[in-house]
Amino acid sequence: MKKSLLIFGAAGWAVATAGLRLGGQYVLRPGGAGAKLRLYAVSFLLMAWPVRRLCRAAGLPQEQWVAGALAVMLPTLVLDPFSSAFFPVVFPNMAPEMAGVFGGWMLVCCAGAFVGAAIPSSRTA
Repeated sequence: MKKSLLIFGAAGWAVATAGLRLGGQYVLRPGGAGAKLRLYAVSFLLMAWPVRRLCRAAGLPQEQWVAGALAVMLPTLVLDPFSSAFFPVVFPNMAPEMAGVFGGWMLVCCAGAFVGAAIPSSRTA
């Protein structure tokens, strides 16, 4: 596992968690399914592209990009189940019923990162 990608993933998790603590109520709001589906779709795409770039920048050969994506995703996969379980404590600014939407959002983000790393590129690393 590429240590620099794990560190980048941990830093990204910390920054994103802090940002959600400060302004998450504007991102995750109770309401219609349309807004949630748009958030999920955009987040999927926004995670696919940077993970590919990070793996390339880390000098990983393309056959190791999935492992690189796992390194980036690992902090989210390990820590955000606790963020979901203790949602009102971790994110007091958001409605408690958004915990499930948050958990789903994190899974969609990780799926986007995985797919971004798994799709072969015509460019060489």
